[in-house]
Amino acid sequence: MVDFSDFDTRGYRTVDVATGYGRWVSTYEETVEDVMDLALLDELTEPPWQKLRRTADLGCGTGRTGAWLRGRGVTGTLDGVDLTPQMLAVAREKGVHDRLVEGDVRATGLESGAYDLVISSLIDEHLPDLAPYYAETWRLAADGAHCVVVAFHPHFIMASGMPTHFTDASGEHIAISTHVHLFSDHVTAALTAGWRLVEMREGIVDARWLARKPKWEKYRGHPVSAALVWRKETGAMGGAAMNGCVGARSNT
Repeated sequence: MVDFSDFDTRGYRTVDVATGYGRWVSTYEETVEDVMDLALLDELTEPPWQKLRRTADLGCGTGRTGAWLRGRGVTGTLDGVDLTPQMLAVAREKGVHDRLVEGDVRATGLESGAYDLVISSLIDEHLPDLAPYYAETWRLAADGAHCVVVAFHPHFIMASGMPTHFTDASGEHIAISTHVHLFSDHVTAALTAGWRLVEMREGIVDARWLARKPKWEKYRGHPVSAALVWRKETGAMGGAAMNGCVGARSNT
């Protein structure tokens, strides 16, 4: 396992996820660039957005992804789950979700086998272990469903030494607990759960980025984020079930 502390060049004071996003909420949407995640979603050829009947938006935050989904033509039921009450309050004001639940993406409490799409954006770096996340997405997914994961690229975390962070009202840069997950970690966890990879996109630091962050010129051409699309094949059995371990996954 790769430890972020081996690459950290910032040395910011670090807080846990709920504390960090609770404090970041007022400036979050003006800080996170659409090119980081929404631009990658725009490039995907799967899933069939306009045909989705039920979607689970895990780590829904302020509702950015939910708003994108509605703009893409998703008219079915959209349920959001997030750990941070302050972020959920902003999402509630947007009104794009049918239901918002305060909870852990690794143990959502949502209905099993009910969703055509399970999606998350920029949350994987906050999870110490990806296995419980992918096991939960598998549990939520109906046969033939997709799981879309937009991730902070491990290469960029390592090359820049930059954790997920924000600047508070006093001007202090504060890091939120960050973990490095190689793509082999994603593949191993997802395949073990039963998912099959059907599409992948990587976003690089390009002219769009440099127009917003000129100081990133030294990272030109480096991958900064990625989108992975997984599909639950009809009749497939998840890894936990195949091993007789249904209900035994860790939620820590």
